[in-house]
Amino acid sequence: MASTPITAAPTVGFDLDMTLIDSRPGIHACYVALAERTGTYIDADLAVSRLGPPLVEEIAHWFPAERVAETADLYRSMYPAIAIAATPAMAGAREAIAAVRAAGGRAIVVTAKYEPSAKLHVEHLGLAPDAVIGDLWAEQKAVALREHGASVYVGDHLGDVRGARTAEAFSVAVATGPCSVAELTEAGADVVLNDLTEFPDWLADYLSAARA
Repeated sequence: MASTPITAAPTVGFDLDMTLIDSRPGIHACYVALAERTGTYIDADLAVSRLGPPLVEEIAHWFPAERVAETADLYRSMYPAIAIAATPAMAGAREAIAAVRAAGGRAIVVTAKYEPSAKLHVEHLGLAPDAVIGDLWAEQKAVALREHGASVYVGDHLGDVRGARTAEAFSVAVATGPCSVAELTEAGADVVLNDLTEFPDWLADYLSAARA
């Protein structure tokens, strides 16, 4: 259970891929282009079924260790032209951020995605969070969550649950990514929502109960 105090103006952290954005179409297209560029087989369908961990972990499934770093750099250089426009917001993403603002709070993005790419996504979609912090995975996310005083962290992956718990923030999981409701619950999420469309009502109830 979270121990970060709930204030009148809460800071809520959100993961990006498969939480705020459906990054599968853009990432799929980028892996297809990367395979063509390098002449290396990549199962793009498989890759987008396990989004969450850092890029280098996926690249390592397809390239030898000595090529991972350079291939990740190549992927990142190709990404803006291929993936940004192809990536939509998840249902309820804008409303979730608006709900935090309506409560007088701040909404931040804390993601494992390469930070420049993460910023391009939120700018393209007009999500306008108060801060975007990238290149942090699982427990590492606690660094940014603590720095910004986040009392709630919302994500779709088991790694997001671990990040929230490490930061002693309330873990809200959404079952819109690769992890099931049962897996997210077993991992220790404090609450599991079907998707972000349920978040505004949940937040209102949560803040009301916390302040009572």
